[in-house]
Amino acid sequence: MQQEHKMQSEPNPEDESKDEFFDRLAKLSEEMVAKHGKDFSMGALVLAARWIAENRVGQLKTN
Repeated sequence: MQQEHKMQSEPNPEDESKDEFFDRLAKLSEEMVAKHGKDFSMGALVLAARWIAENRVGQLKTN
């Protein structure tokens, strides 16, 4: 059985932009873990994902 080899193309601007965001997110996550621990950091990222899912990004909600 022969394995197919896909040629890697040059990253397009969208892929480069996404990579930059992943790099920034990784650095931010590392900083949050260093200052406040894993539990806080994971909770903050999950909360951010929830806000995105609920279309609440950019809105300041207080109880």
